[in-house]
Amino acid sequence: MAKARRGQQPPSTKVQAIIDYTYILVGAALVAIAFNLFLLPNKIASGGVSGISTIVAHLVGIEPAFTQWAFNIPLFILGILLLGGFKYGLKTLVGTIFLPFVVLVTRDWSVGFVDPLLGALFGGIGVGLGIGLVFRASASTGGTDLAAQIIQKYTGLSLGVAVFLIDGLIVITSAVAFGIELALYALISLFVTGKTVDIVQMGVGYAKIALIISNHQEDVQQMILRDIDRGVTKLSGYGGYTNEERDVLMCVVNQTEVTKLKQVVKAVDPKAFVIVANATEVLGEGFKRA
Repeated sequence: MAKARRGQQPPSTKVQAIIDYTYILVGAALVAIAFNLFLLPNKIASGGVSGISTIVAHLVGIEPAFTQWAFNIPLFILGILLLGGFKYGLKTLVGTIFLPFVVLVTRDWSVGFVDPLLGALFGGIGVGLGIGLVFRASASTGGTDLAAQIIQKYTGLSLGVAVFLIDGLIVITSAVAFGIELALYALISLFVTGKTVDIVQMGVGYAKIALIISNHQEDVQQMILRDIDRGVTKLSGYGGYTNEERDVLMCVVNQTEVTKLKQVVKAVDPKAFVIVANATEVLGEGFKRA
């Protein structure tokens, strides 16, 4: 992995704005396309305003885009009135309006088959990718996210509980409308969406963090610096059994360097105690930049 250049400057405000709006537009388009290709035809109402629009479309026949606008725009206005001014800004407004627009434009797109399991999996992945990109722009597609924040403010419930209650109510409604089986597929889709959002936001855990306790710390440290070209940080600790103070070496490496790190430590001190764990996201020298 190439190291980041020293002194690399962050993008200008104008460039960052272009990046953010690109994330929002591409993310909203991905959500809309996944909705039309996988969720809507399989009657998978996996929470949110899109879930409501799925139920309404199949029961009443109203275009999902119109239902989404009918919920999103009033909720955005309520967010402005009840949550302290124009808090969500232009970026969230763009996502709120653009997503249903793409749903309307791509309403005739089809993958040519109906399969609830595939719909739940690939719909969840597509929606998760899109939402993750929108979140990277510090924006939102509006909808029930704003409703959850309003509930949080006026009831004292945590945001997670508020989102769970809203999405749970939508899934229960889908169970009544479409049957238990499709409601269970909706839960699968919700789970896949959440995991995909996490991956887009924080990466796939390509880096590892190693904690090394050794009686030959200086030698281990020098070998890591020389042979692997990774930095090492010393942490102060106490032995639980001996109650003696001793340093713990911490080193972050990418996944391909884990084996070499273990070999280096073992060569210096076969009795060293090594803990290797996933590092979900690493920012800084030698890794990616924020």
